[in-house]
Amino acid sequence: MTRAWSLDQALSYTHWLATHHYENFHVVSVLLPKRLHQDFYNVYAFCRWSDDLGDELGDTNESLRLLQWWRGELHALYRGEKPSHPVFVALAETIQRHKLPMAPFDDLIRAFVQDQTVTRYADWDGVLGYCVNSANPVGRLVLLLCGYRDEERFRRSDATCTALQLANFWQDVTVDLQKDRVYLPLHLFARHGYTVEELSALRFTPAFRAVMVDAVDYAQRLFDEGLPLVGLLNRRLGLDIDLFSRGGMKVLDKIRAQDYNVLQSRPAVTRAERVGLLLASLLRMAVRRAA
Repeated sequence: MTRAWSLDQALSYTHWLATHHYENFHVVSVLLPKRLHQDFYNVYAFCRWSDDLGDELGDTNESLRLLQWWRGELHALYRGEKPSHPVFVALAETIQRHKLPMAPFDDLIRAFVQDQTVTRYADWDGVLGYCVNSANPVGRLVLLLCGYRDEERFRRSDATCTALQLANFWQDVTVDLQKDRVYLPLHLFARHGYTVEELSALRFTPAFRAVMVDAVDYAQRLFDEGLPLVGLLNRRLGLDIDLFSRGGMKVLDKIRAQDYNVLQSRPAVTRAERVGLLLASLLRMAVRRAA
């Protein structure tokens, strides 16, 4: 028999999941208004479940089956059917309160399905097409939760989220390779005379360095395109977005600092560097406010 979840129980569950998952990050910033905290927990819980169904089962066919079921639950919710899963019981309140469209949620599921079926990307169009579903919906949901619905902010957010996704890809080349996933576009391999077989053997060569130079520069241009978003948001959210952006750009700096050799060691931002980024962001916000 399927358990019947009350709203209070469902809200408690998404709060617990957002604060206790083993891969958890700070879902809710102290800078965000307290009234939005639960909404962020609810959206995070949906993303977490979607991600886990795609990556935690170790069985492609089972992941695809469960992601199809998950999408069915989402579509049923938007048809007005009463949800039974605690994530959707909680999420229904957030969707109604903020008039959230189904598309960002549906796109996220599409990305997790794509990860089960596509492991190579021929060019930037393919990689960016993946990011449209895997990264950009998160930024748009954040903007919607905070009351922003205009195309200019969406465009800047898309650039920022795609850049963050790419920075994560370049940071985790070897991690993704263990899952037989290569997000570096293959046309860069052809341009510089590198092969997937060499990548699988973790061969750092001048050709791979050239591939990474192009990839890092591409991500940097997207960060530069997205940064003006910070000035289009309220101070609290702007500081959060500035921190995320600067953190992603710091990852690119770390890749450059190790001469683009992400095959030998994973570039990571230290706690001290994160504190420095926070102080720098606070200073920029203070200067902007005083101007």
